[in-house]
Amino acid sequence: MARDIYAYRQVAVHSVAPEGKVEIHPVPGQAFSPALPVQCSRRMSDVELYPLGTCFLLDAKLTDRMGGMQYLYAWHGDEIKVLTASETETFLAAFKRGRI
Repeated sequence: MARDIYAYRQVAVHSVAPEGKVEIHPVPGQAFSPALPVQCSRRMSDVELYPLGTCFLLDAKLTDRMGGMQYLYAWHGDEIKVLTASETETFLAAFKRGRI
């Protein structure tokens, strides 16, 4: 079954380690809470490849599994797009301009 491209949105995420375990969460300043978990490629959580705090751009959709907790889902096979600090700021600024 093909992905519903209309359900996916671009989201800036970053790696954090709130309790010692590396997790991926949305960057603050978007429509999604920074506390919302992101299910994506495990390579993004590998600190040997990407240092803690690295920002990424994902195509993700908000979902839940069988009525459970909500989370953002990005297909693990998508290309990993690393954002520089200036690219992240530009992306967030464009998001804020697009809000009504």
